[in-house]
Amino acid sequence: MAAPAPERLLILGGTAEGRALAAAAEARFGRLLTVISALAGRTRTPVLPAGCVRIGGFGGAAGLAAYLREDGIGLLIDATHPFATRISAHACEAAARTGTPHLALVRPPWRLAPGDRWIDAATTADAAAAIPAGAGRVFLTVGARALAPFAGRDDLWFLVRLVDPPAAPIPLARHRLICARGPFAEEDERALLRDHRIDCVVTRASGGAATAAKLAAARALGLPVVMVRRPPAPPGERAASIEDALAWIERHLEAH
Repeated sequence: MAAPAPERLLILGGTAEGRALAAAAEARFGRLLTVISALAGRTRTPVLPAGCVRIGGFGGAAGLAAYLREDGIGLLIDATHPFATRISAHACEAAARTGTPHLALVRPPWRLAPGDRWIDAATTADAAAAIPAGAGRVFLTVGARALAPFAGRDDLWFLVRLVDPPAAPIPLARHRLICARGPFAEEDERALLRDHRIDCVVTRASGGAATAAKLAAARALGLPVVMVRRPPAPPGERAASIEDALAWIERHLEAH
């Protein structure tokens, strides 16, 4: 008798967690599972995960649902960035349309530590308005798509860090662009803030270890951090760790 075909897992990735999950799932489940990672294609030179890789969008929830059906996907895990709300919504809808078991791998948020001076902001527009008076030089790490709300702050100088050079000109009157990919070391982040005489850090509440060093550096230097609030996590089943996600996969494999 022929062995059963392996279950097919689609990971919506592009994050460190997505890569870690793909590698761990390949290692743990072997021939029982075919792992396919989908990357949006926004990063020019992405770090590719283990297993099969698909790069590019699906065409909304309907396109993702069609892909799940046509490619025989049996399990769907959303391991995208906490602020990638559109693809997470599409994943929920596509899973519901097709009856595909669906899990959101949600990275734990950063937590306040003694000495932190965080300023909460509901949106990037609120963050632009919340930069403290007297903070003339700002380290801005909110992603290329979230720079527009800061365009009106021509009273400020911005140090902008992105993974890749943006496709369009940065809409800031006074700025310097640096391109780098984490993880970053706290010592290097402190030096960056000192060398550019930064008065305030503006970032999104993304969580994760790769970019947490800037918060430790700001804490050490006594700098305020304007923190754009994380959007609500997608509905449905969630996992907070790679191990929890692997346990979810194992339960579904055993059920089949």
